[in-house]
Amino acid sequence: MAGISRTGWLVAAALLALFTAILFAMGRPPICPCGTVSLWHGVVQSNQNSQQISDWYSFSHVIHGFIFYGLSRWLIPRRPLWVALALAIGIEGAWEILENSSIIIDRYREVTMAYGYAGDSILNSVSDALFMMLGFLAASRMRWWATLGLAIIFELFTLWTIRDNLTLNVLMLVSPVEAIKEWQAGG
Repeated sequence: MAGISRTGWLVAAALLALFTAILFAMGRPPICPCGTVSLWHGVVQSNQNSQQISDWYSFSHVIHGFIFYGLSRWLIPRRPLWVALALAIGIEGAWEILENSSIIIDRYREVTMAYGYAGDSILNSVSDALFMMLGFLAASRMRWWATLGLAIIFELFTLWTIRDNLTLNVLMLVSPVEAIKEWQAGG
């Protein structure tokens, strides 16, 4: 792909492998404990959410890629694209590791619509990182206004479909609003 050297792809692969090894060391299940692997799982309140290759939250991870690309071009504009991608993978991997720690799992259970959330499978976490990479690379090829428009469409679509999106997810983790939690539970 234009802008990413062979070295860049090797660094990206190494970071994904390291991230996967850390999740294994944390004791995360490789695949859904249900024993199946699916390309898509669309039921939010189920034991397979955040366990399969993709789900409603995959849209949020694409938006992460949009955000990381934009920030990289603003903060480190002269660095090669692969360096920015490597940083994005590092940030996304760090979030996935934190997200699968007991402190965040418990926080999700307490203040968000993720009742009974037990963390992600390794398959889902690595897929989330790949969706972020897809968003990052797409943003590198699109005009900023197209990227912003697509992010808004993703946010509105998931808000309408599942009563959740990246914006609400962050809000509810940082500063929960009981009315939002009740509204989400009503869907």
